[in-house]
Amino acid sequence: MFLDSLEHDDLATRNPQLATRSTRSTRSMKEEKIISGFSKLSKREKIKWLVKNFFKDPENVMRELMSFWHEDESQQRVMDGFSENTISNYYLPYSVAPNFVINGKTYVVPMVIEESSVVAAASASAKFWMKRGGFKAEVIGTKKVGQVHFSWSGDIEKLRQLFPLLEEKLRKDTAGITHNMDKRGGGVLDIDLVDMTHLEADYYQLKATFETCDSMGANFINSVLESFGNTLLAFVATHSDFTEKERELSVIMSILSNYTPECLVRASVECPIADLGNFPAGMTAETFAKKFHKAVRIAHIDPHRATTHNKGIFNGIDAVVLATANDFRAIEACGHTYASRDGQYRSLSHCTIDDGVFKFWIDLPLAVGTVGGLTKLHPIAKRSLELLGNPSARELMMVIVATGLAQNFGALRSLTTTGIQKGHMKMHLMNILNQFEANDDEKLFITQYFKTNELTHSAVIAALNKLRVSNGT
Repeated sequence: MFLDSLEHDDLATRNPQLATRSTRSTRSMKEEKIISGFSKLSKREKIKWLVKNFFKDPENVMRELMSFWHEDESQQRVMDGFSENTISNYYLPYSVAPNFVINGKTYVVPMVIEESSVVAAASASAKFWMKRGGFKAEVIGTKKVGQVHFSWSGDIEKLRQLFPLLEEKLRKDTAGITHNMDKRGGGVLDIDLVDMTHLEADYYQLKATFETCDSMGANFINSVLESFGNTLLAFVATHSDFTEKERELSVIMSILSNYTPECLVRASVECPIADLGNFPAGMTAETFAKKFHKAVRIAHIDPHRATTHNKGIFNGIDAVVLATANDFRAIEACGHTYASRDGQYRSLSHCTIDDGVFKFWIDLPLAVGTVGGLTKLHPIAKRSLELLGNPSARELMMVIVATGLAQNFGALRSLTTTGIQKGHMKMHLMNILNQFEANDDEKLFITQYFKTNELTHSAVIAALNKLRVSNGT
């Protein structure tokens, strides 16, 4: 059997206790699914234990999981190093959206996403605006934030008066960490003492802003902050101005913030309404502009709509962030926080119609890097950056946000004209046919049929079943 033929893959080789537990016929289902020392097993041993205990067809599942291993062992070792307890690779489509003109420069934008309609919409929007001046983008700021959260019951006025001395010490003690970043034009920008005792007893912060140039800078910022925490403890514990009781300070945690409202980028498109062209069912440019403007206003007013509206923006943003091996979770969290900055969750994009000119834009906080982290380790991420012309972090910020705006424009254009399902279902048709294991002849017939018939999920299934009945299959 395949499982038993794997070399060096006997659990007893490394952990006899695990092997005994795995063959014990009287154990409970709960015991079967508990394991100690899992991280110390080889990748094959991990898979073998998993498939034996969690899958109905362990032989085929193991073959399937191993079939996604990279054929180049050195590349697979790189992939395994990205995470913990890796057993296989999870593939997503790697697509491109051409014809993006941003600040007069043409890009082919890499996108990693499983939804074909997202890439299609971004590409269509890029082509639409390419003929109308393209996207304009600018980086408004690149400051990132980190905090040392601490608890202290001392006299805050004393600490405020002594803060210049403390700040000097904080910078001096981190000079070894910040040296290289300083040389690149970055480093620690500002350090502030923040009193939060109106919200929580004895709670204060050291709040610092950073410039990390072309790196995302998470490790750099966190290293600096942890050093700040140690310096703060020592400063309060040893300075003669503090009483014995005031020397008792507790650092709760030292960590960067993924909310970076001063690391902000803007992308926009605009043209005279007359230049928007004509739309389906005889809709005029003026009618389209008004409906589009109203749709954006609704997303500013109604959080239910705003959530789906902004999700569409992140369809485009996340796809490029993933393709360049940046942290899409951090970017999502930051963007949604920014959308709620006035106390209500609202649209991230904006639209105006003034003096016959249609303008659509987005402001978004976005912290990305083009050096360090996975950007230079992941083989496809390196190609993504090369495809974009090896941009700086600032340029990549502009490309990402322009893609998000393009995706939002494409979604709203569909919603306010033909409806979202017509385009979505057209792109989704092949997924439905694959799900029901349609052969090539069936795919060809069904695709032709729905060029002139209303396309819905149920209609596809009905047409496929009718075809199979008529063919006697």
